[in-house]
Amino acid sequence: MKPLCLAAGLLLAAGPAFAQSAPAVSAAPAAGGLSPAFHKQRRELLRQALPPGAVAVLFAAPVRNRANDVDYIYHQNPDFYYLTGYQEPEAVLVLFKEPQTVSGQPGITEALFVQPRDPRREQWTGRRLGAEGAKKQLQLQFAADNQEFAKAGIKWAGFSSVQFLDLPADVRDNPADPADLFDLVATFRQQAAVPADFNPRQEALYQAMQQGAASPDRLKPYLENLSRQQPTVAQDAYVQRYLKATTEAEQRQALAARSVPRFTAQALNGALSELRAVKTPEELALLRRAVRISAVGQQEVMKAAHAGLGERELQGIHEFVYRKYDAEFEGYPSIVGAGANGCILHYETNNKPLVGNELVLMDCGAEYRGYSADVTRTIPPSGKFSPAQRQIYELVLAAQDAGFAATKPGAPFQAPDQAARKVVTEGLLKLGIIKQAEEARRYFPHGTSHYLGLDVHDRGSYGPLAAGNVITVEPGIYIPEGSPCDPKWWNIGVRIEDDLLITPTGYENLSREAPRTVADIEALMAQPSALDGFKLPKL
Repeated sequence: MKPLCLAAGLLLAAGPAFAQSAPAVSAAPAAGGLSPAFHKQRRELLRQALPPGAVAVLFAAPVRNRANDVDYIYHQNPDFYYLTGYQEPEAVLVLFKEPQTVSGQPGITEALFVQPRDPRREQWTGRRLGAEGAKKQLQLQFAADNQEFAKAGIKWAGFSSVQFLDLPADVRDNPADPADLFDLVATFRQQAAVPADFNPRQEALYQAMQQGAASPDRLKPYLENLSRQQPTVAQDAYVQRYLKATTEAEQRQALAARSVPRFTAQALNGALSELRAVKTPEELALLRRAVRISAVGQQEVMKAAHAGLGERELQGIHEFVYRKYDAEFEGYPSIVGAGANGCILHYETNNKPLVGNELVLMDCGAEYRGYSADVTRTIPPSGKFSPAQRQIYELVLAAQDAGFAATKPGAPFQAPDQAARKVVTEGLLKLGIIKQAEEARRYFPHGTSHYLGLDVHDRGSYGPLAAGNVITVEPGIYIPEGSPCDPKWWNIGVRIEDDLLITPTGYENLSREAPRTVADIEALMAQPSALDGFKLPKL
């Protein structure tokens, strides 16, 4: 999947250093996914990272409506799941740096408030854990029904730092539920006295300014550009004071004019990004399975593909394989684009009825027990690459090999991108598709790597690569019709993406079972498919 773009490298969070005093977690995953011991350890590591006198508050994901009285299948906030293992809505987690009294119980360092048991509603929408189930099954020190949150007696005014993530703002209020997510957020805002004008994006900008202080030659143009694009930035007194500074001393004074905020979303973001960036053995067991399932999906589609199939049919084969191996979801909407559609980076419509003999780009990933794979292959439905298709494909493959070679612990996160981009640029020049190196970004417009885990674009510091990181390496070339080059290249879109685990000495390609080379793809496409005899009646 196309990586996210980072604005000028200024929004990279340094994050705190985590103590390693928590016990190690077993590499064997529980039958249903991560073990309660894993989540308990993660909560303790995050709590240890809080500053003295701090409290952290996290909310479950909202329920999303699809149409009328039909909701989307519920998917928990990955941060909330990471810390609790709780898979239900209408909940809030509170972590205290020092023990507090909650609902009259002293010595509490963690409190989870969950939706109560309700046999009538459970008959319609499924079983609930309830407070006792959450405490017992998830190993929470304190758990209570969510109605208790408003009267838990938490002394919010006494905390030196109140840390939370972006508060859900577009949540429906259910009048029949006095403690749904809408009410939980409202209770927190009121009792903690969160300023009505608190703006997490504004805070993120201020943090970027602090982090970019050492590079005023980059920071000032960045802020000037933002001011032109966003009126709120142009009117921000703190930003404008910095921009008016004419000397380095004045710039330092301008940055120092803002005190450390008591309410913050950025501190918790940074802490979770550092914690989630390094995968434990238990996480890797799940992630490996998600990636292997996705690689098998690519294999089966290669064997089944032919010119008479449509994009949606190819998508269906991928997703059938996922379900066959007990993957619950896709990690993101499957991208299956033939010809011109393969040149659309996040093409998700997948409705071309016949793929014909144009290249088909397939960016698909299974989600297994919450962990998402992200594997892309590009194939010729005829089973053989044309000369032009092969030239572009092998250029992208060479760029990916260069990105692989640059992937090692201690290397800058951008190293795979820099290596791959150099190969693509030189190759496009050699093929005559571009005349100047600067033109290469027209055909390779995205970054090469992102973290992978509970989110397909997972949390991470984007600092130097470290053992335990899992990243993608995914160069691509996309030449849409009408591009200023020989028309023989038009509508060729190629992306090759693999999922790499950073090891102490280099990397391991977790998705290596999906063929990458021209020879291997063509050989597999010549093999029979288990679906060759699958016939349905005409409708």
